[in-house]
Amino acid sequence: MKKLLGYFLQGLLYLVPISATIYVVWQAVVFVDSLVPVDVPGLGLLIILVVVTGTGFLGGTLLSKSIFNFDKILDRVPLIKIIYTSIKDLLSAFVGKKKRFTEPVLVKMEGDVERFGFITQKDLTHLGISADKIGVYIPFSYAVTGNLIVVPKKNITPVNGSSADIMKFIISGGVTEIEEEEEEG
Repeated sequence: MKKLLGYFLQGLLYLVPISATIYVVWQAVVFVDSLVPVDVPGLGLLIILVVVTGTGFLGGTLLSKSIFNFDKILDRVPLIKIIYTSIKDLLSAFVGKKKRFTEPVLVKMEGDVERFGFITQKDLTHLGISADKIGVYIPFSYAVTGNLIVVPKKNITPVNGSSADIMKFIISGGVTEIEEEEEEG
């Protein structure tokens, strides 16, 4: 009976993440399909791919060349500006040309506790904070949120690993295994 329960739990470990991913993608496709008056299954997926890719192309070529600067328009709308720039900055920290989470570190907290994080700002003197402190983003496990903390540089230890691997490790609650990178040569 104990072995049977073990197999059941192992099955859950395989099926739940796969099922959840398929469900989220399926719901997005169904939603977009419901917006399109044509009754072609899967057209929603195609539309999502084309719209996201097209937006990336237009944003990277036309919009960023100051033909139409959407950011300047939104800078004039008080509440929208805060929401838009915060989301844009957070997304560009993960992807795009302005990646920010490139330096994974361990941050010494109280006692012997250390937390994984990413250096976001090395110089906070423009905020009136002493030059011996830096900004570190501490992501939460199983969430897309986190905290920005300011700590003395002496409490920071660089981590040997890629940013993507460290982020997966944090978000998974430390259960994702980080594979050692093979040295080329």
